[in-house]
Formats: sequence, C-alpha cells, structure tokens
Amino acid sequence: MYKLEHSSLVAVMRNDPGKLARFAREHGVSRTYTDARQLIRDPEVDIVYVATPPGSHREYAVEALAAGKPVYVEKPMAMNYRECMDMVAAARKAGRPLFVAYYRRALPYFLKVKQLLDDGAIGRALTVDVKYIRAQSDADNQSWRLERKTGGEGYFYDLAPHTLDMLDFLLGEISDAKGYGANLAGFYEVADTVAAVMRFRSGAVGSGIWAFAASGQPQEDYVVITGDRGYIKFNTFAFDPVVLCAGGRIQRFILKPPEHIQQCLIASIVAELRGEGRCPSTGISAAQTSRVMEMILPVPGII
Repeated sequence: MYKLEHSSLVAVMRNDPGKLARFAREHGVSRTYTDARQLIRDPEVDIVYVATPPGSHREYAVEALAAGKPVYVEKPMAMNYRECMDMVAAARKAGRPLFVAYYRRALPYFLKVKQLLDDGAIGRALTVDVKYIRAQSDADNQSWRLERKTGGEGYFYDLAPHTLDMLDFLLGEISDAKGYGANLAGFYEVADTVAAVMRFRSGAVGSGIWAFAASGQPQEDYVVITGDRGYIKFNTFAFDPVVLCAGGRIQRFILKPPEHIQQCLIASIVAELRGEGRCPSTGISAAQTSRVMEMILPVPGII
C-alpha cells in the first residue's frame, strides 16, 4: 500500500499491543489502535482495509461504510452469501465503493489467460478441470482458518475461492454448483477433502477436487480449460508457465507475480478512487463467489 504512488499506510489496528507496535515500527506507521472503531473514525483514514478473519468482515465493513469510507476487505468476503449482500447493501446506502481482495483478477498471469480466452485461442470453452492437493502442515492446528465460527469451512473457504473467483473472471458466472465435503484425515473439525461440479451460464461445465491433508504425495495445483479448438493449463498458486495447446502446437508463457501479490489490485483501487480507472474485484463479484462456495459446501450452523 505505501509503495504505490498516491497511496500511504497511515494507521493500523491490532488486538495484541506488542505485535501492533512491531508492525508499526517495521512499516513506519505513525498511528496505532487496539480498537477498530477508533481507526474507522480517524479523519486521516480515507479507506479501510479489513484484514481480520472472515467472521468479523461484515461487522467492520458495514461500520466503515456507515462512517462514509470505502472499504477493501479480505477474501472470502464474509462467512456466507447473506452477509456479503448485507455489505453490498451498506455500500449502496453509503454511496461508497466496496472492494474485495481477489487480487488474481489484476495479475498479469491471469490476465494472459483471459486474453487467450477472449481472443478465441481455444475456441469455445467447454470444460474446466480444477485440482489442488497438498499435505497436512504442522502449523495447521494453530490456524484460525480451521475454526468454523471464525474462518468458515477450513482451507476450502480460505483457498478454493481464489480459483472459483478467478473462473468467474475468466469464463463468466457459475450459475449452479454442487459439492461434497468430508473430514477424512481427522486432524480438525472442518472439511479437509472437497469435490464439486459446476455449470457456467455460458454452458461450459466443470469439476474440482481440493484435498488439504494428502500427505505422502506431491502437491498438485492446476486448472485446465478445454475448448473446441484446444486447451489452456495454468495454476491458481504456483505460477508455472501458462500452457496453450492449439492448432497443432504448444506455447508456454512465463509471467511471474509482482513483488507484492496484491500490488496490482491495490493499484487499481487507488486508480478508481482517483477517478482514473476501475478495480475488477467488487463486492458484487465477490458475493457471487461466496454464493458458489455456499452451494458447494455450506458451513454447518452458520449458513
């Protein structure tokens, strides 16, 4: 945020005073708070970044919007689609923009995939195949992401929305989805294995597998979009070369992420607030992603 032109980090809030002080020293922030409402009321704060766990996204975003300030909120946007739409309604009432940190929409890597699709490099998109497999981590047992009331349904709610939102960006709205989730490894209470099927409004269909406790095998991370004239293969997280297979030849495109992964999206937010551009990730688009997540795997007791 403070490395971009026309942007600065002026205040930060955290519950833990020691961690708050260390963060402020490291990043040169002059004003610190242990109460989020004080930061929201700070007259020098033009836009509020809500980077708490999802369980409090709705609360803080609605308060900041009611205070007349634009909001940039972490993903997933909220705990469920209903909360997302409460936030969208608050933004409309306040007349202020609401942005969500689905930063892949602004990264050159995924913009290249979108260019290939929009240019008809593989013809009409027919199918999507998603796979993400990773091992259980020793740090998992300490993560708020695995607390259902705080983070939703585990790593599926933390990591899968990156892919689902990116597919919405690349191919258009996912109109229907169904899924199954299970806790097969028994390390925690939330799902560690999820399977889904999806249908896009365009007519394309897709499937996805996410497994977060698959020890003993290599990590897998890929998305394959198949069209009637070829296919495109790429990653959600790894940034391996984008592979285009069409017209009897294979092309690879190397596009590395920027120094800071959210840099490009934050630049688009700064541009929109200055009247010089548009941010591609809004409360409307992010709420759609939460809707799809909810169709695939609702959170028991929360939806």
